[in-house]
Amino acid sequence: MSLRWLAIVVLLGAAVAASAVAVVQAKHRSRTLFVELQQLEREVDALNAEWRRLRLEQGTLATHGRVERIARESLGLREPQPGEVIVLRVPSADGEGQP
Repeated sequence: MSLRWLAIVVLLGAAVAASAVAVVQAKHRSRTLFVELQQLEREVDALNAEWRRLRLEQGTLATHGRVERIARESLGLREPQPGEVIVLRVPSADGEGQP
């Protein structure tokens, strides 16, 4: 075998080895990214579950009856009597008052 053929064979062997290493690295990177993706998907699921729980809690805490009960019991508030309501008129740009 001539020196030229030997150089070609060595060069092709090195190219095959380099490509094999590149394939292994790409496969490893792909697996690493897949594991990270699964972890992030689990995190998204957990955050979505917490978001649903918080929305339900907010809906429960903000019900009209609950807010009114707390206003009466804790703050001592009550509904105003008709004579206690004062309507203020704010002048508009054209000079007329609006309630």
